[in-house]
Amino acid sequence: MNPATRVVHPIEQESFRRLRARLDTSHVPPLTRAVVERVIHSAADLEYATDLVMAEHDLVTAHAALHAGAPVVVDVEMVAAGITRRETVCRLKDATSGPGLTRSAHAIRLAYEEVGPGALWVIGCAPTALEELLTLDASPALVIGLPVGFVGAAESKAALRESGLPAVSNVSEKGGSAVAAAALNALLYHPVSSEETS
Repeated sequence: MNPATRVVHPIEQESFRRLRARLDTSHVPPLTRAVVERVIHSAADLEYATDLVMAEHDLVTAHAALHAGAPVVVDVEMVAAGITRRETVCRLKDATSGPGLTRSAHAIRLAYEEVGPGALWVIGCAPTALEELLTLDASPALVIGLPVGFVGAAESKAALRESGLPAVSNVSEKGGSAVAAAALNALLYHPVSSEETS
């Protein structure tokens, strides 16, 4: 889908106008700004402005990969449901749990077997899914690691940042399917520059 053809509903336009009236993002690089604003919009939570962690150069590379057709893998169907303009891979229905392996972690293994390296991974629910991804040699285009919860969420996101992989994460325990999908949608909706297509 060409982002230029996306019709923005007046309610969304007004929501972003109000967001920008409360938070000045004009100094933030373009893709980082897009991610920050869309995540805040999805949760109505301005604290994400200081909680999110990402690097613009990683987003530029990921944006190009996404628009060149790189696969998008999600940990749960709720994340997939929020990404309405792109097919995603979710293997949770095929996964099983076992000793030392959660169903979410097994789903990540199955997805990697399907897509191989270079995918964009969007994890918004299960910290164990993110932990499993970090054990694989997935060479991701980007990991959107925003799982939510009191057990393992903040720790898994800290491990993601320490891994050096290109990533969008946050420091706190909050996160979830809606914000993870929003981060990916920010890259989907952002226009493709002439440099990326040449």
